[in-house]
Amino acid sequence: MKYYASVSFGKDSLAMLFMLIEKGYPLDEVVFFDTGMEFQAIYDTRDKVLPILARLGIKFTTLYPEQPFLWNMFERPVKKRGTNIIHKYGYSWCGGKCRWGTSQKLKALKRYTCDGMDYVGIAADETHRFEKEKRPNRILILVEWGVTEAEALQYCYDLGFTWSESGQQLYALLDRVSCWCCGNKNLKELRNIFLYLPQYWMMLRELQARTERPFRRNSGETIFDLEKRFSDNTSL
Repeated sequence: MKYYASVSFGKDSLAMLFMLIEKGYPLDEVVFFDTGMEFQAIYDTRDKVLPILARLGIKFTTLYPEQPFLWNMFERPVKKRGTNIIHKYGYSWCGGKCRWGTSQKLKALKRYTCDGMDYVGIAADETHRFEKEKRPNRILILVEWGVTEAEALQYCYDLGFTWSESGQQLYALLDRVSCWCCGNKNLKELRNIFLYLPQYWMMLRELQARTERPFRRNSGETIFDLEKRFSDNTSL
């Protein structure tokens, strides 16, 4: 039986990876799905881990979307449901009910790891995620061990991983270090990106300029609306 670990190099999957190694669990291959839209700190963390995997003889594989993220966001022909009529180009922002990037990632990981067992880094207190994307070969090992999100983060800090950019630790600013353009970011996270990670805010502005759809679908606020909101009042 082959054992995979799906690792995004965020806190939960990274803690899972090193705990698997520490506890001597079987592990043949680490799989990373690269959207191309990750924070630089994710790639820096990956680059710190790769020599460790090589030294231990654990294979590392990177999966990619079938088409580039920005092509899917702005150029992909999208047919009206149930027809062959193209009614728009591009899915626009990924988030909410339209988490097309997440769907592509899960599909690719599921297909790649189908011949073995796949360790997935969902923490013990993420109960809302337990039932999602069910598959018989998925192992929620952090749940089995009772490791919470906070415990996973502290474990990684103790190992020397900080996810730092521009002098900021990303987990002090963000609940999740997912794609920097993720439409599921809350107001606190968005405000912190605006205030402390201006390089990403500028890229969000560039993306918003290419789509009419607001970043926050529920409130109808675009990135430009949020910028005015955060500039006028530092509170949420």
